[in-house]
Amino acid sequence: MKIVINNSMGGYGLSEKAFEYLGITDEEEKYNYSFRREKEYRTDPRIIDCIEKLGKKANGEYADLKIVEIPDDVDFYIDDYYGKEYIHEKHRSWS
Repeated sequence: MKIVINNSMGGYGLSEKAFEYLGITDEEEKYNYSFRREKEYRTDPRIIDCIEKLGKKANGEYADLKIVEIPDDVDFYIDDYYGKEYIHEKHRSWS
């Protein structure tokens, strides 16, 4: 599975050029695609295609977007350190 993450300090985000490419004009939908980390937003085939086609032109103001490929059956979450994101496999925990 392909997942989009931000590969630099700053923060994940798409450019206006990317939103134009995707045909996204609604401000709430732009927000969701710029800040949400859920699987549905980060694995969306339209986003993957956009980043593969536009390259750096898809990057938002502080972003350096990267596509990472992991096995399809991995249950994951995205975490960040000062905006640089990492994909982690979910594990169980108790307290």
